[in-house]
Amino acid sequence: MAAVDTAATPKFDRGAARRVARETRRNEAQAQKRLTSPVATVIAILIAFLWTIPTLGLLITSFRPGADSASTGWWTVFTNPDFTLGNYQEALTSGGTALTLGQSFLNSLAITIPVTVFVISLAALGAYAFAWMDFKGRGFLFVAIFALQIVPIQMALVPLLSLFSRGLEIAGVGIFPGLELREIDHSFATMWIAHVMFGLPLSIFLLHNFMAEIPSDVIEAARVDGAGHGQIFFRIILPLSMPILASFAIFEFVWVWNDLLVATIFAPTSSLPMTQTLNSLSGSWGDRWYLVSAGAFLVLVVPMIVFLALQRFFVRGLMAGATKG
Repeated sequence: MAAVDTAATPKFDRGAARRVARETRRNEAQAQKRLTSPVATVIAILIAFLWTIPTLGLLITSFRPGADSASTGWWTVFTNPDFTLGNYQEALTSGGTALTLGQSFLNSLAITIPVTVFVISLAALGAYAFAWMDFKGRGFLFVAIFALQIVPIQMALVPLLSLFSRGLEIAGVGIFPGLELREIDHSFATMWIAHVMFGLPLSIFLLHNFMAEIPSDVIEAARVDGAGHGQIFFRIILPLSMPILASFAIFEFVWVWNDLLVATIFAPTSSLPMTQTLNSLSGSWGDRWYLVSAGAFLVLVVPMIVFLALQRFFVRGLMAGATKG
């Protein structure tokens, strides 16, 4: 078998890469043209306006003094403006549960960011393997992963909780050790494992469908030039898949950030996220619902920032997906 000069950087077929780029731009332009019309634009603007009104009311209420919020509607701020940051300060430092809202805000970040990175990284590797690597049982494994999507999350909660506490043994052989992670302060491992397990099937399926549509000429040209799977994945697949990766990262971030069920079951008391803490505090706050508005907007604003930051990739991912098949 001929030795491959690993010191030299493989020279991929730049002409094929340019053709892929031109084809992608052409498909995006065609998709944008088909999806855009004056009537659709007017309807979209109207829907966006109506959808934004409750959010605007929530934002204004979170900045209004409690006495004003109790006596007048939020729309009166346009004739009698009066704002304060005290609602956010009180909301972030309020107790009544094991954690303040500020502490659980940091917990939500510590849960959501690693889970999103883990899911996207593992799913990208798995999707590439199913799309471009030939191995025995590939079709069966892919169908099995696809079938996992139909399992309701509620059915997996009790078995997964038992797995974490007692472990798993098959024929006397330990497969998974029992981990008392819920007893450890500030442990996020149970949340990470649960969310990654629930998020991987759908992410692998969607990323595989995109990666499988990348022209085989580009992959074959890289192989002819001596590139291995690692170089193909990092130098070709990942750059071309960036729109779909960013799009799914937005969805995964929002799903995990807004989660309440998994947090209630698996999170230790010291690691509760904002959704669980806000749910508990909403009862103790009573009629001080202006504090609920401040807390709710804190839960809302982080996914909004993530979406706006990745919006360019999100739109490109939707258009690229619309031209497949």
